[in-house]
Amino acid sequence: MRQIIAMGGGGFSMEPENLLLDKYVLAQTNKSLPKVCFIPTASGDQTNYIERFYKAFNTIPCQPSHLSLFEPTFNDLEKFVLEKDVIYVGGGNTRNMLLLWKEWGLDKVLKKAYEKGVILSGLSAGAMCWFEEGLTDPLNAPLYKLDCLGFLKGSNCPHYDGEEKRKPSYHQFILDGRMQEDYAIDDGAALHFIDESRFHSVSSRPKARSYFVRCNNDGVIEEEIHTTYLKTVKS
Repeated sequence: MRQIIAMGGGGFSMEPENLLLDKYVLAQTNKSLPKVCFIPTASGDQTNYIERFYKAFNTIPCQPSHLSLFEPTFNDLEKFVLEKDVIYVGGGNTRNMLLLWKEWGLDKVLKKAYEKGVILSGLSAGAMCWFEEGLTDPLNAPLYKLDCLGFLKGSNCPHYDGEEKRKPSYHQFILDGRMQEDYAIDDGAALHFIDESRFHSVSSRPKARSYFVRCNNDGVIEEEIHTTYLKTVKS
């Protein structure tokens, strides 16, 4: 079974006191101590980001590790990745992240991991990277379309309710035909895909939602996806 869990925003890096999305990801392994590997490439492997990952995941039953391309500690990249149960990709600069992944061959390794059944997850850059296209936001510049890995068809817009430019830009790109119709995800929400089909939408905030965004003769339409607030689900 192939699984991808794409978060618009949230998780330990945005909600350190609310790990509902992170716990949801780990629960999908059905293991008591899943091996979860954090990939912080998009942030330039910021030490603080890595430290926050360990601080959060050391409070959850799991075996946390991280993969650095700036200060690598692995001997065999493919072996290191394929032995994990979950890959968790952090936010940051998606373009730089994808360029580094391709230089190292990590994009191909992640594809093998996905086919093997390793759960792929992440927020922001770590959400849109799995789709064919993403809407990315370089610092102090207009948003633009970025070609991504294409494990999932269509496009993705994270931070849909969390960044002022996101929603109008995504609508305009779809309306103009510059991006494919597809999924927008609020901060605090996550879309769960199984075998490339949408399975579930969950949230760590009561009002966070996921949407299918498309065009018709009247313009752009948001179709709200039924979302389960995880706090109401018994563990």
